[in-house]
Amino acid sequence: MCIFCEILKDSHKIIHENELFFSVFDNYPVNQGHTLIIPKRHVENYFQLTDNEKIMLDDELKYMKNYLADEFHPDGFNIGINQGKAAGQTIFHLHIHLIPRYSNDVEDPRGGVRGVIPNKQKY
Repeated sequence: MCIFCEILKDSHKIIHENELFFSVFDNYPVNQGHTLIIPKRHVENYFQLTDNEKIMLDDELKYMKNYLADEFHPDGFNIGINQGKAAGQTIFHLHIHLIPRYSNDVEDPRGGVRGVIPNKQKY
């Protein structure tokens, strides 16, 4: 059984949910407030979402961004999806990382998500 499908059965970890998505704190956060937004329907990747699911995903992202801003007062956010094994996906149930960023949490944040390939981050 999928770990994210299991969370739906034991909902005490869920921070917030809408009709089609739920949000939980990442078990291995890279920063305080690191959240995963997960579709309730077991779907492997973003490109399999319906148009309605994409709208509801955007609603959940906006809600959680505001929640995290109020709770943790970050200075910025990264939003990311690991799509496929080559991109680092290890759980094959779509999940979107919403990562609060704080001034000075890394020495030089320029390049942001480009850092997935470290020697390509700075340009």
